[in-house]
Amino acid sequence: MQAEGGNAGERLKRIEAVTDPALSGLSFDALLVESLARTGQLLDVDTAAVCLLDAHSQQLVTVAAWGIEAFHGHPVRLPLRRGYAGQVMSSGSAVRLADPDDDKLAHPGLRAQGIRSLLAVPVTIDGSVTGVLHVASREQRTYQADDEQMLRLVADRIALASHARERQVDRTTTVALQHDLLPTDLPTVPGLQFAARYVAGHDVGVGGDWYDVLPLPDGWVGVAIGDVTGRGVHAATVMGRLRSALRAYALETTDPADVLARLDRKVQHFEPGMMATVCYATIDPTATVVSMSTAGHPPPVAVDGDGARCLQVPADLPLGTRIDRPRRVSTVELSPGSLLFFFTDGLVERCGPTIDSGLRQVCEAITASSAETACVSVMSALVDGRPLVDDIAMLALRRD
Repeated sequence: MQAEGGNAGERLKRIEAVTDPALSGLSFDALLVESLARTGQLLDVDTAAVCLLDAHSQQLVTVAAWGIEAFHGHPVRLPLRRGYAGQVMSSGSAVRLADPDDDKLAHPGLRAQGIRSLLAVPVTIDGSVTGVLHVASREQRTYQADDEQMLRLVADRIALASHARERQVDRTTTVALQHDLLPTDLPTVPGLQFAARYVAGHDVGVGGDWYDVLPLPDGWVGVAIGDVTGRGVHAATVMGRLRSALRAYALETTDPADVLARLDRKVQHFEPGMMATVCYATIDPTATVVSMSTAGHPPPVAVDGDGARCLQVPADLPLGTRIDRPRRVSTVELSPGSLLFFFTDGLVERCGPTIDSGLRQVCEAITASSAETACVSVMSALVDGRPLVDDIAMLALRRD
C-alpha cells in the first residue's frame, strides 16, 4: 500500500474503478460482489465484506464477502453492539484496528484468521447508519485517508443500490399484498349487480385503498370502501387488518355506525398514529333500503331516473382521530334500476382545482345502465390517460 495520498494517477484509478458506470447495470448481488472484489484488489487486502442491518433480529448480516471471508453457507450474523461493527454503527465514524483481539473483532468469520489490520466505514441511507463495510489484512497495515475515502465511496454506492432495491422490494411486496387482499371476484347477490376497479398510484407508490362486498346472515349485504393514510407495505398491511376486522364486526350488527365505532376503537388501540377513512353501508334483504355511515370518507354518487347526484350524507370523523363523537346513519332508497357509486378520493382530487369539480365530472360521466358500465364510463372519463396522484378504488352497486 502506498504512502498516504499516493499520487494523483493512483487516486483517480481507484475512484474510476469503484464508480464505474458499468456497475449500475449489474444486479444488486452482482454489484456487491464486484465492488468488493475491486476494493480488495485495489487496497491489496485479504478480505472485504459488507454487513447490513436486519431490523427484526437487530443483528448485522453479511450480505456479500470477498477473499478469505467469502462464505458458501449461511450468512454471518454480527452482534449490533459489540466489536468494530458495533462501534461503527453507534458512532457513524470509521474504525481502524491494529492487531485486534477477538473481542474487538466480534466476528466469527475473521477470528482465527490472523487478522492484523482492519478498516471499517458506515453504510448510510437517509442519514441513518444501516450497515458496515470493512476490509482486513493478515499483514500489519496502516490505512491512510485515501483508503478511507475510497472505502466510503464504495459504501455510498452500496447504500444507493440497497435503497433502490428496498424500494423495489417494498413496492413489489405491497402490490402483491394489496392485490391478494382485494376481492378478485365480487360475490353474486340476487337482485344486485356489483363491479369494481382498483388502480395503483404508480408515481407515488401503492397506498391503502380498498373495497369489499360482504354477504351477511339473513340476506343482508355489506358494502365497504376505505383509504388508509400512508403508503407502502405498512399501509397495505393496516388496510388488510381493517378489512378483516370490519368483516368480523359486520357479522355482529347490521348497524353501519356501530361497525365503524368498533373499528375506530380497534384502530385507536392497535394502530396508534394511523388514520383511515371508511364508508360502510348495509343493504336490507329486500334490497330496497341502504343504510350507511361515513368516517371522513366521500359519500357515494347516486344515479336514478332523475340523473346523478352526490348524496348528502353526514361525514363523521375518520378512524383514529381519538375524538369521541357519536357516529350517524343515513338511509337511501334503492329503487329498481338505480345505482350507488362508491369511490376513494384519489378519483376526484386531481380532476380540477377543487374536489367539487371532480365530483361534477363523475356525475356527468356515470350512467346506471349496469354496474360494469358505470365503472367503465368513469374510468374512461376520469382515469384513462391521466397522471395518477393517488391510488383509486371504485365500487358500483346497482339494483336490477
